[in-house]
Amino acid sequence: MAANYWASTQKLYWQFSKSELQDMRQELEKGDSTVFQQYPLPDRRLLSIFFNQQLVKLGKRMNVRQQALATAQVYVRRFYIKVDVMDTNPYLILATALYLACKMEESPQYIRVVVNEARTIWPEFIPSDVSKLGECEFYLISEMNSQLIVHHPYRTLQELQGRLSLGQDNVSLAWSIINDHYLTDLPLLVAPHVVAIAAIFLALTLKPNQGSLPGPTSTAAALANVAQGRNGMSHPSVSSAKKPQDRVEYFAKWLAEGEVDIQAVVDSTQELISLYDVWEQYSEKTCKEQISRFVRSRGLEK
Repeated sequence: MAANYWASTQKLYWQFSKSELQDMRQELEKGDSTVFQQYPLPDRRLLSIFFNQQLVKLGKRMNVRQQALATAQVYVRRFYIKVDVMDTNPYLILATALYLACKMEESPQYIRVVVNEARTIWPEFIPSDVSKLGECEFYLISEMNSQLIVHHPYRTLQELQGRLSLGQDNVSLAWSIINDHYLTDLPLLVAPHVVAIAAIFLALTLKPNQGSLPGPTSTAAALANVAQGRNGMSHPSVSSAKKPQDRVEYFAKWLAEGEVDIQAVVDSTQELISLYDVWEQYSEKTCKEQISRFVRSRGLEK
């Protein structure tokens, strides 16, 4: 296992620019444009929310740990930049991704248990033959070129908790934001530590009585100020970062003195805020109907 993210297959082969991801997806859509017209799918971010919710349902039934669930979400996102979703049974892909992720995160589940639990949730879309899931597992492994180790932002969050004197409420909120980032392209765009830092920033700037996250403009402005203040800034004291406002100031100074890519943090926070904005349009019923339509029409549930 590659303990160092910078030398990992994740960094070397599964980190892309936004334009690269766009080109890859457009290439997939060229395959059969009539299929896309006949069976339109929801916005990609709405589809990601649906996939996430379905994985969570299955994971809860099997008491799967959060890290294995997160790894499964990354597998699904990697797989679907290589394979057109219209050529697959997404429910079988989700179940298989979770089965494989549990293996990789050293919490394996029996294949029969996974199939039975998946059939309980999606009875019309999961074959009773366990060999189908086994075949799908090899399909996923092949498309991911057997590069299955995934580095997550959780470790960075835990390491920074003491260094930044974060309160438990800050850590809990940042952890939830990290969970949400798997619904975006961020796992394919930036390093895990960047996501962790963006999550901490949002957790610190979200006031307890505030109903929503700060907007993209205010986020970018705040982090731009950090970038401008990198020179000539004295190192603050950890012991002084006890009150919420002190924690924000200490975090800003710590970030300014570090070597973190501020622009990547800005982009990550804006990506997350965009996710929360589009989430208001989400309808599980609509997503389920649209997916069911093309799976059944193309006989992919068999």
